[in-house]
Amino acid sequence: MTTTPADALRERLSGVLDPELGASIVDLGMVQTVSVSVDGDAVVDVALTIASCPLRGQIERDVKEAALVVDGVRSIEVRVTAMEPTARAELLQRARRFAQDRAEETTIPVATPVIALTSGKGGVGKSSVAANLAVALARSGRTVGVLDADIWGFSLPRLLGVSGQVEARAGRMIPLERPVGAGRLKVLSMGFLAEEEQALLWRGLIVQRAVQQFVHDADWSDVEYMVIDTPPGTGDIAMALARILPQTGHLIVTTPAIAAQRVAARAADFARRSNVRVLGVIENMSAFTCDCGETHAIFGAGGGESLAEELRVPLLASIPLRREVSHGGDVGKPAASNDPVSAEIFDAIAERLVTDIAPPIGAVGCSARLLHAVEEAVRQAD
Repeated sequence: MTTTPADALRERLSGVLDPELGASIVDLGMVQTVSVSVDGDAVVDVALTIASCPLRGQIERDVKEAALVVDGVRSIEVRVTAMEPTARAELLQRARRFAQDRAEETTIPVATPVIALTSGKGGVGKSSVAANLAVALARSGRTVGVLDADIWGFSLPRLLGVSGQVEARAGRMIPLERPVGAGRLKVLSMGFLAEEEQALLWRGLIVQRAVQQFVHDADWSDVEYMVIDTPPGTGDIAMALARILPQTGHLIVTTPAIAAQRVAARAADFARRSNVRVLGVIENMSAFTCDCGETHAIFGAGGGESLAEELRVPLLASIPLRREVSHGGDVGKPAASNDPVSAEIFDAIAERLVTDIAPPIGAVGCSARLLHAVEEAVRQAD
């Protein structure tokens, strides 16, 4: 039986999850119609519980992102409507069943956005970006979980100035904490379990098991955001995280150089083929401004913008090359906490994530609030 582009597109959309309910928008009945013209122009009708749902933009982006990797689709139009009362009631029933049958749980709250910093190659400053982004999120009063999933190249303990022994309580590892502004960081890294100079000769299933333990066997119960620093490339750890935390969104870090941009595109392609959302692109080391005021594009220019356009995701920032960032990482004092220029840049990224790209589900949700209201009405009626 021949598979048409429309069939392939609907199958691809089954991997798009409602960000609140964690279930496929196809399984939930949110995808109404799917069509693809002979020229490859696709139209997808998506019905939300309410047309003004605050997560509408995220769902539209996820549908477009999924559609544009389907063979035979060259463009995509997403038409959003509101569900009729009967369809809305059926969706809530499906959501209840899914909640009962969902996969193994972690201590990470279901409303907590999980953000993985990824890159195609090393040397682009991904770990530094992860550390400073976590600091920016915490500065506003949030508790931010930071998982150093770069098992071989762990660096977050030094970058964040966090050290000590990991304790266990009630059978779970307790992340080390550091206060930041009005908030705090909760950090877990292989660097707390091994010497900084020690090489880990781990591969395959051993590495995947280590990452799984950091997620499942640690207490992340009160974190409001999770920031994960992943190793460069698309190897065992990336695949393990895609399986363990399917709600994760990826931020792709690149430099302006063409070589970094192209391998970053491969990291994004891996994420999409694993049904993981690509949240946006961050261009690091974009330029250097000397004390005389002249700006030099040491690593080239435009790579981040070009990659974002190619992936059809936002460019969240072009971070200049600053000695304050490097020095802050060396001494465990991230620049986002004490350098005004860096703080402004990373605060802007954090604000964009919180208000638009990856908002806390409980703060802006529509389906979950509606589900709660229905259940509360039933309890009052009883």
